[in-house]
Formats: sequence, C-alpha cells, structure tokens
Amino acid sequence: MIKAHDMRDWHQRQTDCPPHPAHAAGFARDAWWQLCCQLELSNPPTFVLEDRVKHDRVYWFMERYWMLQQVPLALALYCFGGLSWVLWGCCLRTFVSLVGHWMMGHFAHSRGQQGWKIDGLPVQGYNLPGFGLVTFGENWHGNHHAFPYSAQLGTERGQLDPGYLFIRFLERVGLAHDVKTPGSMPERRGLTKIVS
Repeated sequence: MIKAHDMRDWHQRQTDCPPHPAHAAGFARDAWWQLCCQLELSNPPTFVLEDRVKHDRVYWFMERYWMLQQVPLALALYCFGGLSWVLWGCCLRTFVSLVGHWMMGHFAHSRGQQGWKIDGLPVQGYNLPGFGLVTFGENWHGNHHAFPYSAQLGTERGQLDPGYLFIRFLERVGLAHDVKTPGSMPERRGLTKIVS
C-alpha cells in the first residue's frame, strides 16, 4: 500500500504525469485501470522504506494477511445472521471501501474546492467538502498535496478530520509519535494559497 501510494505520488510530482497516476483517463477508464489493472513500469523509480516501517511487524502482518483478517468478522457475522450478514458485512463493505477510495482519489485530482496550488506540477489536489466524516478526512486532498507530510488534513476552520483526531488519540496513548502537522516542516516549494 505504501509503495503504491509512493509510486503515484512520485509520478504526480514530475513535470509530465501519465494518465493512470494522474486519474486523468475519464471516469470509466480510470475505474478500470485503478480497480482492475496493475501499473508496471519498464524502468521504475526505486523506493526505499524506512527501517522502522519496513521491519514493523504490524504493517507486515496487515499487508501480508489482509484477506485472512476478514475471517473472524465473517465467522461472527455468520453466527449472528447467516450468509446474508457475511455478504453485507464483509463482501459489500470491502467493495464499497475499495470503490469509494478510488472515487475519492479520482474526484480529488480533477475537481472540487482548491485552496492550494503547487506551481510547475501537472497534477493538483482538490478538497471535496461534505465528505469529511465518511472519508475520515481524506476528502481534504488539496491540503494533502500542499502538506504531504502532515497527519492533519483538515487544516482550516470547519474542515472535519476524524482521522487526525484518531491519530492524536493514538499519540496520547503512546501508539503514535512524531506526528507532523502543516507547520512542522518547511513549506513546499511552489506552494501558493488560493484566495477565493
């Protein structure tokens, strides 16, 4: 998951970005490419994960066994409500989350409210107000492009960001550390605030 994000992010920072990582192929084709295909490059860039991420047992377990992690939930749902509960609680939930994640990425790279612009880049991020709760704050994608290191995506008054609130909770109980916010790092080169 981290490598897939870094590959897309790397492409979006180049002066010329192909349609696949730019979400620029139109709705239907982008859906097919993102949900059903794998991007393979003849000369891919090299990504090196930090040792603390690369050797983290929790990340390793989640990445390797994500399908098996559905089994306990499926068994519990089956015991309480039968096969229909499994279909609603596992299959449909997985489908909706994957398609919803793609749709948020598609629209957040093509339309919406733009609070920031990064000069010289072909792919910009857009905020999609109204989706903060259902996306856990991922709808503030224009803010993510402006502050890619930041755990806080809802950076302005009224931008609901439950994901950041959860990360702050994890920080308070000692499960997260070194949490970055927009003011934690130097400003991104070419970043311009758009005043509406």
